[in-house]
Amino acid sequence: MSGPDLFTRPSPATAPSDALRATPSDSTRRIRRGAALTLVFATVLGTGAATGSFDGTYGPYGATTAAAGAPAPGDRRQDVADAAAEAMAEGKSPMEAAKSAVSRSGDRWGAVYSEGEYEEFQEALDGEYTGVGLWARLERDGRIEVTRVQDGSPAAEAGIRSGDRLVSIDGEKVDGRPVTEVVSLLRGDARGDEAEDASAGTEVSLGLRRSTRTWTETLRRARLSTEDVTVSRLGHGVSVIKVDAFTKGSGDMVRAAVEQAAEASGFVLDLRGNSGGLVTEAVTTASAFLDGGLVATYDVDGEQHALHADAGGDTTRPLVALVDGGTMSAAELLTGALQDRGRAVVVGSRTFGKGSVQMPSRLPDGSVAELTVGHYSTPSGRGVDGRGITPDLEADEDAVQRAETVLSGLGEAE
Repeated sequence: MSGPDLFTRPSPATAPSDALRATPSDSTRRIRRGAALTLVFATVLGTGAATGSFDGTYGPYGATTAAAGAPAPGDRRQDVADAAAEAMAEGKSPMEAAKSAVSRSGDRWGAVYSEGEYEEFQEALDGEYTGVGLWARLERDGRIEVTRVQDGSPAAEAGIRSGDRLVSIDGEKVDGRPVTEVVSLLRGDARGDEAEDASAGTEVSLGLRRSTRTWTETLRRARLSTEDVTVSRLGHGVSVIKVDAFTKGSGDMVRAAVEQAAEASGFVLDLRGNSGGLVTEAVTTASAFLDGGLVATYDVDGEQHALHADAGGDTTRPLVALVDGGTMSAAELLTGALQDRGRAVVVGSRTFGKGSVQMPSRLPDGSVAELTVGHYSTPSGRGVDGRGITPDLEADEDAVQRAETVLSGLGEAE
């Protein structure tokens, strides 16, 4: 499939983090990363928008379409471009002018990223990033809470744990700050025209709180890799494939996991906390369980497009997809396809409800603006945006056990 690079991001106000995911336990088998596929459109996966730390309290959200009388997508893009060009001519910051234009546009998902932030995003899609290995979440009261710590990372070696509160970064208070700013501080992105982006080996000082204890940790940033697909086993020969983000090669990794699990009686595809990624990778993942056919449709400025799975997937062994409020965008697209086509029983809680498509455009100072250009639908024509996907079977902490029970029943029925 050809066309412009399109992106579908969750709201920057919800909870990006320094890392993409936490490394699983040593008992979990890793699948080697496969060949990268062409970028089509993506969700949250980079500085100012890293994946992952969401829970059901943040979704589903209301409809994300612009209010009546709001500019059309093409007009919004032109307004932002004009504002940036005018600011450049006046010796002002194109990025700040673009941010103001986006905030006035009525585009809920529109965002502007610095050149450094956008480069981090591209690197994150390759499964690498520079940071300290934290996942963080913006709580409703404005606090920043650590939700996961990557094994072997500087944060893990310093003893930082999930549930710790992040109070400050390099002496700057972070309570109430947009999570995009928190991520930039963690990773050391440029804070001004004369600043240089931090690199591996540079230091960052974190103020932390755990219960009544308050302390400071000075960490050295490191170049870290993510492993976004992991495989483990449940009882009765059930294979669990956990996909934390759809980075390059993750779809091929899922297909390899399915092919290698020759003795598996069924599969659990765990998409909980997966806030999206490359839709091409989500489609390749769908191809592991479908024998061709429609995965989703989407529109760009009113022009309709379709995404199809490749033939030859495993359609015989039973499949359960696990989802929650942190299942977003490309992960929702995949879930909707498997559910609509009767291939999987969906277990968990309602997904986030992010079904819009963004297109990036480069501004004169190298920063990047992303504005909504359309929405996608499941094979049956269901819109996801603002609605999410309702599971076939509601489950919370016992989701894995419920999935195992469902697979047992499906296996007996065959």
